[in-house]
Amino acid sequence: MKFLIKKTPDRFIRSVNDEISSILNRNFDSFFPEYIYNEEAECDKLAMPVELHEKDNEYCVKAELPGVKKEDLDIDIDKNHITINAKKEEENKEDTKSYRKSEFRYGEFSRTIYFPAEIDVEKTDAHLEHGILKIIAPKVEKETDKVKKLTIK
Repeated sequence: MKFLIKKTPDRFIRSVNDEISSILNRNFDSFFPEYIYNEEAECDKLAMPVELHEKDNEYCVKAELPGVKKEDLDIDIDKNHITINAKKEEENKEDTKSYRKSEFRYGEFSRTIYFPAEIDVEKTDAHLEHGILKIIAPKVEKETDKVKKLTIK
């Protein structure tokens, strides 16, 4: 059984536009694969993968920040969390006799890591080397449970 669909001018134009876009995308994507826009890939370029290890007396945080300079990092520390803020600016220019290509990408991103125990804010240390940020956050030393004798008055 077939259904009748009324063709209105805007529906017709939209269907023709979709068909033309589909044909162009299919044919030109193979010629220019690096220019295909992928929204998920763009989001991943400003992501900050983090690795967290807990040891007996400290936490070790490693964050992957390729291309980020020390000046573009801002780290806030509280007793139970660390917030890493970063800016990235990237420009690529290519000039030849036949064409000129210029690409740029700017962005800011942030990541907060929460700890299950309090950390010592004063002793926390951070190093950035080869695009890897390493933060060592010592745990707050708990007072040992000492048995205390009470004097009865």
